[in-house]
Amino acid sequence: MTPRVLEHLERLIRTDPARRGLIATEPEFGPLLPGHLSDAANELADHATQVSLVTGFYIPAGLPPAAETDGPLGTVLLAETLRQLGITVSIFSDKLCLPALRVAAVSLSFPAELVTCPDLNKFTPDRLTHLISLERVGPNHTAESLRRLHPHDSAVWQEFDELVPPADRDHCFNMRGVCLDEWTAPLHRLFENSAVKTIGIGDGGNEIGMGSIPWTELRRRLPEPHGGKIACRIPCDWTIVAGVSNWGGYALAAAIASLRGRVDILEPWTSARQFDWLQTLVRDGPAVDGVTRLAEPTVDGLPFATYIQPWDGMRQLLGLKR
Repeated sequence: MTPRVLEHLERLIRTDPARRGLIATEPEFGPLLPGHLSDAANELADHATQVSLVTGFYIPAGLPPAAETDGPLGTVLLAETLRQLGITVSIFSDKLCLPALRVAAVSLSFPAELVTCPDLNKFTPDRLTHLISLERVGPNHTAESLRRLHPHDSAVWQEFDELVPPADRDHCFNMRGVCLDEWTAPLHRLFENSAVKTIGIGDGGNEIGMGSIPWTELRRRLPEPHGGKIACRIPCDWTIVAGVSNWGGYALAAAIASLRGRVDILEPWTSARQFDWLQTLVRDGPAVDGVTRLAEPTVDGLPFATYIQPWDGMRQLLGLKR
């Protein structure tokens, strides 16, 4: 795969038709972490032998309350791609999101027994080489984490103190500013001071990996009134910013398969099968759209015809039929 192909894959996911996430700000403020998709793909293609993926974003106000449709699809497709390349893979989530993850796994022939809730007190990454988070909320900043990120800027410290009172720090928030700690296991602890390489994939600024971006940068790009409060403090070695987080997982899978010379792995997952997969996830997971909060075959408020366009572009780029 040439660098130009990797750049094209990144361009395909750096679009935000609903103008709801970080990508929508790039025409005004410039690209966020360009090249991280390429670097992460090369890292995994060259060095990955055992990978754990973390996902699951619970929507407590959903009808019904459930995991959202952004996360399971991209995570399982990426995990199955890695597995077919001979890499040992597992998927972690918490109990509330686990049913949807297992439905997504079974639909893609990924072994359901590899989708688990880890015991964080006993987790020992013995032979683990990489951790990947995709659309997984992480805690926001504390005074200490902010000062580490902006060590000499007292004006930033003051702004943070004004926008994020002590009671609102070190918590997980959704884009509406609702605290999700009650429904979210602290899987971010796997990424804190990790001894293995880490990759984060997200779209909104509140996901694991976004701590790689300065708080001030997220603060000016995220919508009021919650922008400064929801910004996640957990960094990763590489953070892939996409218009929809699933697209980041798709692009990473496509890049790794191409680098390994195995794009045939992706052949079965046409647009039609993706739609069937999404319908099954919504019906049997259950799962809901994170924006509309309804049990419908959409992702981040996008109708399927719009949502699937980047995947169709990736398949065309790799010489696969739609």
